[in-house]
Amino acid sequence: MFLAQKTLCSLGSRAKFLKMICSPKIFRLSTSARMSLKFKNAKRIEGLDSNVWIEFTKLAADPSVVNLGQGLPDIPPPAYVKEELSKVAAMDSLNQYTRGFGHPSLVKALSGLYEKFYQNQIDPDKEILVTVGAYGSLFNAIQGLIDEGDEVIVIVPFYDCYEPMVRMAGGTPVFISLRSKPVDGKKWSSSDWTLDPEELASKFNSKTKAIILNSPHNPFGKVYTKEELQVIADLCIKYDTLCISDEVYEWLVYSGREHLKIATLPGMWERTITVGSAGKTFNVTGWKLGWSIGPNHLIKHLQTVQQNSIYACATPLQEALAQAFWIEIKRMGEPECYFNSLPKELEVKRDRMVHLLESVGLKPIVPEGGYFIIADVSSLDADLSDMKNSDEPYDYKFVKWMTKNKKLSAIPVSAFCNKETKLQFEKFVRFCFIKKDSTLDAAEEIIKAWSRQTS
Repeated sequence: MFLAQKTLCSLGSRAKFLKMICSPKIFRLSTSARMSLKFKNAKRIEGLDSNVWIEFTKLAADPSVVNLGQGLPDIPPPAYVKEELSKVAAMDSLNQYTRGFGHPSLVKALSGLYEKFYQNQIDPDKEILVTVGAYGSLFNAIQGLIDEGDEVIVIVPFYDCYEPMVRMAGGTPVFISLRSKPVDGKKWSSSDWTLDPEELASKFNSKTKAIILNSPHNPFGKVYTKEELQVIADLCIKYDTLCISDEVYEWLVYSGREHLKIATLPGMWERTITVGSAGKTFNVTGWKLGWSIGPNHLIKHLQTVQQNSIYACATPLQEALAQAFWIEIKRMGEPECYFNSLPKELEVKRDRMVHLLESVGLKPIVPEGGYFIIADVSSLDADLSDMKNSDEPYDYKFVKWMTKNKKLSAIPVSAFCNKETKLQFEKFVRFCFIKKDSTLDAAEEIIKAWSRQTS
């Protein structure tokens, strides 16, 4: 009413005012504004609308840009994986709904695989849940087990969905940062980034419901040692705390390191949800299949979330994935097993990226696992003056500038931080190296030309 009176006075006549508000354009705007007020967002998603992948994937979509940003493999999956999917697609019975908690042949394959790493047998029907990617596994776990007021310890940097998922469930994220040891005269490794045991212990209390662990770690590539995992396990047991262990890069571990599942430590199976990913295992990120493994008394709550949200995953993809797993299970430990051959292939690419970044004066953090490498880019001569009015962290502005002016994309590491820790990591950017040699050749040409221009 106040707006109408104000507008009427400014127009000087009732007729002019009525003519204005009756115009189709104004009417649509008015209706849209009223609806926006009436149908506001639910409080649980307040402030969670920004997303680094939407923003930077759009920037890298230009075909002229060499994309080392999103973890999107451009090396093909094994031929037999695609062949299995082709076979399945021709079978009418497998183009229909399947069991909502996981296609029977897939949960049996997963049980057969992971029983090799646990002391106990895994019930495929009660202790495994297949869902839409690792995202779905994390969402089910957090929605099913975290309640309003629960505290969840999140290690910084963290995969960017951890914090919003905790907040959407009504939980309170409690942050602790990985910190680097001094590195004089040697390569900087992801193993140099550690948690302070005393600081970690101070984060646990009677409200602590869970800790989210990520090993191998994204974005640093850190592979937690048995000693580091034991510190976390002891605190989980002492405070009766759940561990959500994101292990999607479990097979991508390089020379000198071994991936250990925290759920295999004494007292941890009964309090751990372990998350895995088909996309990271077989380079099929578009299949969006993931799984959670844990005791029935935990998994049953994740099943409740799933049956009331997505219900079931694509049957043909699950059947093809099951057959791919059986192929690899039969040759576990042999050199041709994909779980062994892929990390060897990627270690060569990792070392190439390390050498390239060092050759232009950067000091990369050499990852022990995963397929990302981080480097401090503050020493590069990047003229960000045209972005001086932006209140974004340095790495956001740098990556946007680099994508636009150098045609090379990456991901800002501060995107993996909470608001209070962004400044600690804003000089780092993350490059992805699970790429064809031709893609890495193009990136090398850009970086070396850039270096020549600034020398």
